[in-house]
Amino acid sequence: MKEIESIKESGGFLNRYTHASQQCQCEMTFSVYLPPQASSGKVPTLYWLSGLTCTDDNARTKAGAQRYASEHGIAIVFPDTSPRGENVPDESERYDLGQGAGFYVNATQSLWSKHYRMYDYVVNELPTLVEANLPLLPGVKSISGHSMGGHGALICGLKNPDTFRSVSAFAPITNPVNCGWGQGCFGLYLGEDKNDWQAYDATSLVNAGAKVNDILIDQGDADEFLHEGQLLPENFQAACEAQGQSCTIRMQAGYDHSYHFIASFLGEHFEFHAKYLKV
Repeated sequence: MKEIESIKESGGFLNRYTHASQQCQCEMTFSVYLPPQASSGKVPTLYWLSGLTCTDDNARTKAGAQRYASEHGIAIVFPDTSPRGENVPDESERYDLGQGAGFYVNATQSLWSKHYRMYDYVVNELPTLVEANLPLLPGVKSISGHSMGGHGALICGLKNPDTFRSVSAFAPITNPVNCGWGQGCFGLYLGEDKNDWQAYDATSLVNAGAKVNDILIDQGDADEFLHEGQLLPENFQAACEAQGQSCTIRMQAGYDHSYHFIASFLGEHFEFHAKYLKV
């Protein structure tokens, strides 16, 4: 880890780092907010996964999360959304494929499989790195995210219930095997066999019996991508009800897909996670 930036905020420090990723085979950039409580001891961690086109910078500058992290004594780790660099495959004419659109899967197809291993990066490599180098409590973590990152939070949590104590999301892509965004990426990243896609689809995982302690989802009812059929929260809710998975989906009147929506309810998500991150 090489620190490239440090800014004092809400009593703690918002730091930015680079490192050579073994999973993604490139230099990756990520940010960590360390609350003031981290100056005197190790603290729990919330991982925040961002959406399509984003880097680690979007959430840390737009969401206002650091204030709530400081209040609750929780660190935040902001990974990037994909591998980066001149040698990393990309589709520059598409915002929903390639760099900025890793979809938090381990790609299996030859063009993408060397670098696009964001699932293992988020679940294994990055936590191991930051817990070894920063004042973070080993194994005491939860996960959240927005849109594509909400999809990532759901699948990472459901596939690793002993790793993440709680899961939340804002406007997540909950059933990518049945929406345009997911189908457009999964076919190229994972191949044409749709059975292989199920392992990275939150609705499919719940239907197959995956469970995590608790899930909180906020969704704006004025979200254009909701109405375009990209998010499909109704499918995820039906799966949770059928399988007995604890999940609260709150439809928020008038809110869109933006960080204005996230900032309006993020404090409540920190309260939700804080219950599970107490040690």
